Amino acid sequence: MAASYHARSNSLPSRQHPIVSQIDENLNRLRASQSASTSSSIGHNLSGLQDLHECVDVLLQFPLTQQALDQEKQREMVEELLDGSLMLLDVCTTAKDALLQTKECTQELQSILRRRRGAEGLANDFRKYLTSRKAMKKEICKALKNLKHIQNKLSTPGENGAVISVLRDVEAVTISVLESVLSFISGPEAESKSCRWLLVSKLMHQKKVMCEEEQKANEILSAEAAVRSCTKSENMKHVENVQKELQSSELSIQDLEEGLETLSRRMIKTRVTVLNIISC
Repeated sequence: MAASYHARSNSLPSRQHPIVSQIDENLNRLRASQSASTSSSIGHNLSGLQDLHECVDVLLQFPLTQQALDQEKQREMVEELLDGSLMLLDVCTTAKDALLQTKECTQELQSILRRRRGAEGLANDFRKYLTSRKAMKKEICKALKNLKHIQNKLSTPGENGAVISVLRDVEAVTISVLESVLSFISGPEAESKSCRWLLVSKLMHQKKVMCEEEQKANEILSAEAAVRSCTKSENMKHVENVQKELQSSELSIQDLEEGLETLSRRMIKTRVTVLNIISC
């Protein structure tokens, strides 16, 4: 940490400045919780990431920070970060769309189950829900590949100023949090052949692959598992379990939606600030 502060002191506000310390503290907290796999822990990370982007926007208001970003020798790195931020916003949109689609299918199935008194004739409705989930998972796989593309660029060595280093660190933890959100929505099936890169990522090192207990803690996957079991049985008790799991899933989706929406706004604000700095 001391070495990090020393490297930054030449072009950032003094290490004694509260905003610099706050950014480092937020980064360290998010790095320490990258293995989050429950809706509550992921929601907590989304909140922490929002705070981090807010701190970065404050940092970008300092004249010293703006001068560092506006240097010609830093222009290529700034443009690369801006490209990355645009891709991250696209991934954020994909995550929001996936949550909305899952929520709509969840609400539709809940409505059908409330109207029907028996368990008969529900197989087609269950299959429709599962088909929608399958299509959504394909889109998440594409978004995960885009995250890997950004991650690869960040790992490219180069001479970076202190401000650029901070922005790259922020982008790296943003990637990590969005990965956890997408994995939570889609489940381990996203780690298919088309998403094989996850198996060699740092998330694998941190035992990101869900065990059975973690799956139970994932409300979306629990609802999907309950629906799958009901397609093979018309037992009324199974249907009642589906209703309970769908309700829990909807609540967790709402919390994540709110977190992603706020994060998206903060990311846009930071991006616009950087664009204004280099355009002046």
